[in-house]
Amino acid sequence: MPNPYRQILALPGALAFSAAGFLARFPVSMVGIGIVLMLANLTGSYATAGTVSATFVIAQAICAPQLARLVDRHGQARVMTPAVTVSALALAGLAVAAVLGAPLWTVYACAVLSGATIGSIGALVRARWTGAVRTPRDLHRAYSLESALDEATFVLGPVVATTLATSVAPWSGVVVAAVVIAVGGYAFLGQRGTEPPVQPASVTAARTGSVMRSGALAGIVVVFMFVGGIFGATDVAVVAFTAEHGRPGAAGVLLGIFSLGSVIAGLLYGAHTWTGPAWRRFLVGVVALAVGTALFLLVDSLAVMGAVMFVTGFAISPTIINGNSMIQHIVDRHRLTEGLTWLSTGVNVGVSVGSSVAGSLIDADGSHGGFAMVALMGVLAVVAAVVVAPMLRRRDHGDPAHLPPH
Repeated sequence: MPNPYRQILALPGALAFSAAGFLARFPVSMVGIGIVLMLANLTGSYATAGTVSATFVIAQAICAPQLARLVDRHGQARVMTPAVTVSALALAGLAVAAVLGAPLWTVYACAVLSGATIGSIGALVRARWTGAVRTPRDLHRAYSLESALDEATFVLGPVVATTLATSVAPWSGVVVAAVVIAVGGYAFLGQRGTEPPVQPASVTAARTGSVMRSGALAGIVVVFMFVGGIFGATDVAVVAFTAEHGRPGAAGVLLGIFSLGSVIAGLLYGAHTWTGPAWRRFLVGVVALAVGTALFLLVDSLAVMGAVMFVTGFAISPTIINGNSMIQHIVDRHRLTEGLTWLSTGVNVGVSVGSSVAGSLIDADGSHGGFAMVALMGVLAVVAAVVVAPMLRRRDHGDPAHLPPH
């Protein structure tokens, strides 16, 4: 059979914007750990390092949907070219302020400015795919490919950032991330031929409120907040788990295995043509992810943890793919970027909450407390998915033979 991904990447401009989009969002997986490693080394305070990193994530979570709304109204390049420029400069400024020992408020200010302007490149790439493909089957494959690439950044990004910070200089991971934000962003945004068209002024005037007024979309975002909580709590709990076993360096390996399972699942999932409603597959994926991560509580060896995380990782990409696909049924096509961005916002908020709460529980009860937080987030994700499922079912009318023209 023909390679389904080769077929969609052969579409005009597809390979170029997908590759540039991968490069542009690669630094996102480097920034958090890069800031922690840099500030922990330069200031000696993990608390400061963690709060600055969280500040970046929270600023991104708050501002990315607002940037996405502007993108839908004015175009990707017009809005995001100056935005990524500011984000890259602010992140570089954060590194300079830390190295020079500037007042701590300047470090926080740079984190806020960089996070607030980085946006969600993944949503911009998916919006381009919606215009590039012609059938729902191809869009499903495109979203699957992008989810696999998302996960690939989280396999490679932390390794690159850690290697730079420990082998070159504490600040090098952050500075390289800033450079790649600019280079990747310009390479992606400079491809004007595949940029989605700006919505007409009449449409803009008629639709002024947030897409979050939709109960179905708000419900999906809540589910993704709890899914993000699973990811954030897992990150911290795995670090504590490996330290308890005398192998702190294995944390990155285990988290990489977790993401690797998701990469493989995303590619396999996208290669298959699925029948049946997307909302049901979304619900099954959330349940599978919750059950798999709950098993972390029962594991007491690094080898078994690696195996469980690899298998559980297979539930991640399909869940994210189906969540993004449901946005097609919920939001107006002229506001797709904003709708897709809200999902990543939900994940980012959940990651911040999950990691901070898990950290407190780990201080009190070791890694077991952290994995208990993971299990709790899984239960809440399932409950939220069950509650929102009737709304999703009403909005999921099946896929048409062809996508509507843009």
